[in-house]
Amino acid sequence: MMLEYNLDGTLIGPGGLEAADLEKLAVPLTSVREEVLADADLWAGGGNVPEAKQPLDAGFHLLPNRLLDELAEKGDESELAQIKATADRLSDLVDRVVVLGIGGSYMGARALLEACCHPFYNQVAPTLRNGRPEVYFEGNNVDNDAAQGLLDLLGSTSGNWGIVVISKSGGTLETAAAFRIFLRELKESLTDTDDLGKFIVPVTGTSGKLFDLSTELGCPEKFPVPDGVGGRFSVLSAVGLLPAAIMGLDIEALLTGAADMNEHFASTPFDKNVVLRYVAAGHAMEEKHGADIRILSTWGKRLEAVGLWYDQLLAESLGKQERGAMPLTIVNTRDLHSRGQQHQEGKRDKYITNVIVKEGTREPLAIGESDNNQDQLNELAKKTLPDILSAAIAGTNQAYREDNRPTADLVLPKLDEYTLGGLLQMLMLATVVEGRLIGINPYGQPGVEAYKKNMNAILRK
Repeated sequence: MMLEYNLDGTLIGPGGLEAADLEKLAVPLTSVREEVLADADLWAGGGNVPEAKQPLDAGFHLLPNRLLDELAEKGDESELAQIKATADRLSDLVDRVVVLGIGGSYMGARALLEACCHPFYNQVAPTLRNGRPEVYFEGNNVDNDAAQGLLDLLGSTSGNWGIVVISKSGGTLETAAAFRIFLRELKESLTDTDDLGKFIVPVTGTSGKLFDLSTELGCPEKFPVPDGVGGRFSVLSAVGLLPAAIMGLDIEALLTGAADMNEHFASTPFDKNVVLRYVAAGHAMEEKHGADIRILSTWGKRLEAVGLWYDQLLAESLGKQERGAMPLTIVNTRDLHSRGQQHQEGKRDKYITNVIVKEGTREPLAIGESDNNQDQLNELAKKTLPDILSAAIAGTNQAYREDNRPTADLVLPKLDEYTLGGLLQMLMLATVVEGRLIGINPYGQPGVEAYKKNMNAILRK
């Protein structure tokens, strides 16, 4: 089942769009789609990239298809099979894994854990996570107390732990510093330090500081950060797939969802194409109404990390040349009790996309009858938590619609690997399409490099 993108709340008149606002984008967006498809073919074919398109990190686009094809052709020798084998080996060796990485090197893996795994993955008994290791994320900040706290946790229980360290060059300071610290602690925790390399799996480039260090440590496996795949576009490479496999997720289903989204994007007409319609609505709202704050309103707790992953994707890709919408993620109904007031009666500079899951994973919990009815809920006894959530979504959309506050609904059939693969690929494609539409190269992040350069210079004075 593919994603649904419903624009009923956007086509509402004074504060929203008319159908014609979207239709006039059909021709330019269809043209941009051909450009994006050509970019993917250019990258895959190894052709010369025009200077105007550099950098061209279009390698993410066909990566799901390539990995699945390679699995079918090479079996156990394929990268995907080796990722799964390494994940199983590490899972048999340790009961906790620390994933070190920053930005795109960890946000996608965290999104997959929160969306597809048990909501209390690290806290439940191992049987409820199918015997897979607990997974923790560090190296994504320089928070001393947080790092010390994780080391306290790792040292307070028996059993072994391991490290997955993700950095293309190994030169990103936050991750490199964390790796040195956690490597030291890992070495001290082992009785036989000759085995140290077995507890570490790097995901890195084919050369560089981390490649050299992991070679010196004797790590039996190394996985590549593919050329032409920028960090924020790397979730469907080993960067995200290895942690996902360690969690026990079905990474083939994840890639199949993404590959199917590629087919949908390439072949579906504009009026039914979820990628193109999503871009059209956001772009038209910004152009017509100045709605340059894009709110991803996730309903339920499990998609917050997907939203944070998307925040980076959109901000880092389009925030250039004093352009680009500002992405914000909220979680409802929680944030209706905080930001909801601003969304209902604040400045009209926001466009809200609800991310709604049709079918939950667990059986619905009913409110139930009680002899103590002081809360006066007995009249709702047969209602379930999903019933309340559905009413909250409908009621919120109605309130926004009555005040001409534009919304759209992005509907997921359920939360599983196939659906998440399609969602992540859809959002990556949409970001690239919008960048090409507004004349901004969606690849590269020159603004991020400025702080890195200054930080290193200050530290090395």
